[in-house]
Amino acid sequence: MSLYTIPFRPPCPIIACRVSSSLAVTLPSPPTATATAAALPSLTCALQCPHFETCSGCTHEFNLHRPIIVEEATDFFKSLGVSDFTFDSCRLWGWRCRAKLAVRGSSENPLIGLYHEGTHNVVDIPQCKAHHPNINAAVELLRQGIRELNIEPYDEDQGTGDLRYLQMAVTTYNTSLPAAERYRNGRVQVSLVWNSRNEKSSNSDKLNALANFLWRNGGPRSNLHLIHSVWANFQTSTNNIIFGNRWRHLLGERDFWEHVGGIDISLDPSSFGQANTRAFDNLLRKLHKYVPYGASVADLYAGAGVIGLSLAANKKCRSVKCIEINKESKPSFEKTIDRLPNSIEGSISWHNTDTSIDPLSWVVGSDVIVVDPPRKGLDASLIDALRTISSHKVKPSFKSSSSNIKEEKRPWILREKERAKEASVQVGRETALEDPQSLPQTLIYISCGWESFKKDCKALLTSKCWHLEKAHGFNFFPGTQSIEVLAVFKRSLKKKKTRKEKKKQL
Repeated sequence: MSLYTIPFRPPCPIIACRVSSSLAVTLPSPPTATATAAALPSLTCALQCPHFETCSGCTHEFNLHRPIIVEEATDFFKSLGVSDFTFDSCRLWGWRCRAKLAVRGSSENPLIGLYHEGTHNVVDIPQCKAHHPNINAAVELLRQGIRELNIEPYDEDQGTGDLRYLQMAVTTYNTSLPAAERYRNGRVQVSLVWNSRNEKSSNSDKLNALANFLWRNGGPRSNLHLIHSVWANFQTSTNNIIFGNRWRHLLGERDFWEHVGGIDISLDPSSFGQANTRAFDNLLRKLHKYVPYGASVADLYAGAGVIGLSLAANKKCRSVKCIEINKESKPSFEKTIDRLPNSIEGSISWHNTDTSIDPLSWVVGSDVIVVDPPRKGLDASLIDALRTISSHKVKPSFKSSSSNIKEEKRPWILREKERAKEASVQVGRETALEDPQSLPQTLIYISCGWESFKKDCKALLTSKCWHLEKAHGFNFFPGTQSIEVLAVFKRSLKKKKTRKEKKKQL
């Protein structure tokens, strides 16, 4: 690892900005002796990306280790009584292990990248400094295939062409290599979003030819061995949704594995996965500290259940309920379950349902709630349930974690619960041994949307049901003003009135 320094360095940076030789950046010439430190931007952690002026992916070039928003977050949490807010940063270049890219232009000159801000004009980004280097290498290989095979990129205006989008996902899980070499040698799962209804459409020959080109030149028999697998997604819609509902595995390994939070996890290309694998691993290990051994956990907005399963394995939870609206996450959850240690004896379940519908029934009976919502924040119904949780006198009558509150009669709630029960996955013993009337003592909020988090945080605290105990920030997206937040709330318990206080009331 090489350490880059310049003559004028800001005092006490949070981390030393280190990059591997494969990710090295060329710094500008040192400033002249007459220049002052205050007059120059800090280049200690500079992006130095040739696409910065046109690409919408990154918003600032300097001090990648500490975006300006960290100061706002520090002040915000201090105003709420948390004076020890921390901010963790790790890899600053080559951190993105999952990327969705648009494909436009022509077969002779394909453009592969992101939209220019405010438009649908694609900016080609072959030398992206945020991407894992092997994503850039796989994109370049694909570009060659598009040219050689005369693959037509998608034309939005006409609705014509073959290749619409790409998803590139890097797995660094390779136990045949020393741990220090696994990240650098990550392999790329390539998902081609094809402009057709299915694999039997008229342009399917081109799809197979492109997949074979990638495998022949980047698969295990090539000199490079860059490609993990090739998938196809079929999409003909004219809206802005990237993926269609139909997926097909074409070549390579079907299962995509990664190791985070102390467990092996499986992620299908249709499942949500964190772009910054290492930062996510740091967050999970921090989260473990706030969950007691043997706790009962409800993991809401769970995706493939990575957070809940990591807690089940590391904290020996007596029960973990994972609730997720995307049914495509179920296969990944089931594969991950199969690799968990045999020593886990608690109950683990996954439920395909909408968290916003009757959220209280998923919350009661748990000691700890973990929420990891999308950027828009928590659903209003969940906020309401959490704000008023201390006033609920819940007496459910259930034999599993997906049962309803006893007197529930609303038909749409009952239908949703029945569907969730049919789509659920249960491992281990059933949860009848839990106290069905217990209410959670800890709420752990993981946020990728700072503005929505502030709003939700204030709503929770003004209810007086919760108080904020700890907060940590993580640099998931260096080069942007986005931070990931881990906030720990504790339920505020009503103090019992003393005899003197009771006499005063009388």
